[in-house]
Amino acid sequence: MEKVTIQAPATVANLVCGFDVLGMALEQPFDIMEVRLLDEPGVIITSKDGFPLPADPAKNTAGAPLLEMLEELDLPIGFEVIITKQIKPGSGIGSSAASAAGAVVAANHLLGNPFSKEDMVRFALFGEKVASGVKHADNIAPCIYGGITLIRSIFPLDIISIPAPVLHVTAVHPQIEVRTADARQILRKQVLLKDAIRQWGNIAGLVAGFMKNDYDLIGRSLEDVIIEPVRSMLIPGFDEVKEKCKAAGALGGGISGSGPSIFMLSRDHSTALAVEKTMQEIYTRIGLDHHTYVTTINHQGVKII
Repeated sequence: MEKVTIQAPATVANLVCGFDVLGMALEQPFDIMEVRLLDEPGVIITSKDGFPLPADPAKNTAGAPLLEMLEELDLPIGFEVIITKQIKPGSGIGSSAASAAGAVVAANHLLGNPFSKEDMVRFALFGEKVASGVKHADNIAPCIYGGITLIRSIFPLDIISIPAPVLHVTAVHPQIEVRTADARQILRKQVLLKDAIRQWGNIAGLVAGFMKNDYDLIGRSLEDVIIEPVRSMLIPGFDEVKEKCKAAGALGGGISGSGPSIFMLSRDHSTALAVEKTMQEIYTRIGLDHHTYVTTINHQGVKII
């Protein structure tokens, strides 16, 4: 096989309280990538949609992981990657992770799947480092594994898939950009012990809620006392969106990744649509362009099409 086409899903990182350790894959939106096997070393990156993606593979979130893969393979081969992005860079729903994960899954498929999912996460982390300066797997892991994942450790990698009940996801992307690297710079370097204890309780409660199919526990645990109070200042209308979406029936939610997208979880599709309407009304009144998505959890991850 000389080429393959894949869909790489958007992801929600952190899931409010799980900074850098929890993530969830979404059915919509997704990037489409075509990867071709070359008979000479190197990586070629092409964008089909006009987004100004770096052509230098070492500076590209799809290219850097492939360079690491090629170095480990030590074979006289290369890859050409053609990207059609539907996940806007800087949106907070895993644009860089989709490129990185999609590239390594496609390349691995072309090579006959010599690498494990954990190996592919390890390679894809180099794409996240290009994007944010830090290796973090809370977008990468669910993009490759599908579903909800817990990243217990990065060094060494320890990724656990978390079962969850049926959940409907509503997301709004205000048309502003929040760069992950910038959103990390504003975070506090120290936290109070009482805040850390509360956060640990919420993370444990959220994971337990997923595993027990306990919607009420999930809702109670979707609270962040460390990251969200700082990052929410970068997102117009955040507090109003969160308050009114919960009043509309959402279990809860918060900032998706580093923002500016905001996500909400609901028990059923009709509630998710009511939450979408609430989001649209708020941003229309504010006068800020926005895109909304009503979707569910993607349990497959990157998909060969």
